[in-house]
Amino acid sequence: MTRNRPNRPVYLDNQATTRCDPRVLAAMLPYFSEEYGNPASAEHAMGHTAEKAVETARAHIAALLGADPREIVLTSGATESNNIAIKGAARFAKSMGEARRRIVTVATEHKCVLESVADLAQEGFDPVFLPVRTDGLLDSDALREALTEPTLLVSVMAVNNETGVIQDIPGLAAIAKESGALFHTDLAQATGKIPLDLTAWKVDLASVSGHKLYGPKGVGALFVRRRPRVRLTPLFSGGGQERGLRSGTLATPLIVGLGEACRLAAAEMAEEAIRIADLRATLLNRLRAAIPAVAINGSMDARIAGNLNLTFPDTTAADLMQRSPDLCVSTGSACSSAELEPSYVLRALGLTDEAASRTLRLGIGRFTSPADIEYAAAALVAAHAGAPAEA
Repeated sequence: MTRNRPNRPVYLDNQATTRCDPRVLAAMLPYFSEEYGNPASAEHAMGHTAEKAVETARAHIAALLGADPREIVLTSGATESNNIAIKGAARFAKSMGEARRRIVTVATEHKCVLESVADLAQEGFDPVFLPVRTDGLLDSDALREALTEPTLLVSVMAVNNETGVIQDIPGLAAIAKESGALFHTDLAQATGKIPLDLTAWKVDLASVSGHKLYGPKGVGALFVRRRPRVRLTPLFSGGGQERGLRSGTLATPLIVGLGEACRLAAAEMAEEAIRIADLRATLLNRLRAAIPAVAINGSMDARIAGNLNLTFPDTTAADLMQRSPDLCVSTGSACSSAELEPSYVLRALGLTDEAASRTLRLGIGRFTSPADIEYAAAALVAAHAGAPAEA
């Protein structure tokens, strides 16, 4: 029977993080207890068991990305992967006497990309931050114009973490390759949500985060193309694990979890996207029926199934959330949620600060039920009318 009220807070913040799938947890548990060997301990059976589990996970990650397992470097998450990719590529090129210093990215990128690119200015590189159109998409002509000057690296995220807008990564990567630039993409919000084929797309570097696709927090991956080979300078020194690009003892349980999350996504992604899109349509229709002036930010055609970024008339996002304490939504990027400044992503789309203050991000996911959607719609409509949501 459909429940009329939540048994726990209704979670619609799946762009911030996702629940670890119980099947992922089950796959991980033995590697915390019985199978606790170090995968680098090649001298004994328990080390071999851990190593085999890591390599199986690496193969699942590669399969979901359309890559070779040898191109997967295991990391702590997309923030580390983005830093290794951007700073590593720039520093290696500079060490080899490469004259190109321009690094091109987009104004709506995740903070870790924007800050990585900005940091390189202190090392003599030339950061360029391209604008987006009002629909959140990068204009390919704007990229071509930026690449008329010799460029070392282009970094464009596949799916925006606030608006859910999907960039044309194959097309943009092709433009970058025509100019001789490396191409990096942040796949944190795309992996497990949309089909990926990094080999065919001619992407050089790509970043993955486990906790965005129903895997554990604290683990991720970096795709590093082998042919033609992409060379990086590692961020820190150590025992030389992961081809010397990411030293440190591998977190076997977390890696197993990431691998299982990727395996499940490969098997279930297409069907799951249809179900989630239906839930999103129901939520949007309920809200539009009661609040006709609610506005969608970013392209609806080029958007992952689970995202809605909505500006409400008259009422601030803070008031809506205060009146809906059993509804977990956000005003934007989780890593910027402590800031009082309006979302820089929404500003880049042309929203005023006042409009941005009336905007919520709603993220629907694998564990969202129809009852959750009905509750969320009723709660937001009541909150917009000035009444607290029913407990």
